Amino acid sequence: MKRPEPIQVVKQRRDAALTALVGGVPYIRFLGISFDRRGDELTGVLNYSDKLIGNPVLPALHGGVTAAFLEVTAIVTLSWSMLWDDLESGALDAEHLTPTTLPRLPKTIDFSVDYLRSGLPRDAYARARLNRSGRRYASVHVEGWQDNRDRLFAQATGHFLMPRRDG
Repeated sequence: MKRPEPIQVVKQRRDAALTALVGGVPYIRFLGISFDRRGDELTGVLNYSDKLIGNPVLPALHGGVTAAFLEVTAIVTLSWSMLWDDLESGALDAEHLTPTTLPRLPKTIDFSVDYLRSGLPRDAYARARLNRSGRRYASVHVEGWQDNRDRLFAQATGHFLMPRRDG
């Protein structure tokens, strides 16, 4: 019987895969988006910066930044769900993962954002839920909040073309 891996090895493998996934997109770094991982669940974190303000009078987060944050969270969550089984089975070698060796990211078909209230000048969080994820197409719902998970400042629904999986 195979011994289970030590938990720190499992966590290192998962963290390395997530770092490679996020590190391959310069725009994610530019916006200051990071991801908090708990098991297979991801929460996007938009770290506040003055450059994200669209209306300095209010001040409020720029609508384009809000939309990009929700879309990035949807794509990374969708990609993470595609990688999860291969990562956990060992079929994907996390030690040698780079943005160029990872599978391609899903492509956005359409993305619709509901702006529910102004984004305040502070950190924001988002979580995506996969409504449908097939071989060719996926539908994802994303919710964004700041101080209170029950008071969303934006939500979105996106449809994505899934990358071909060779093999």
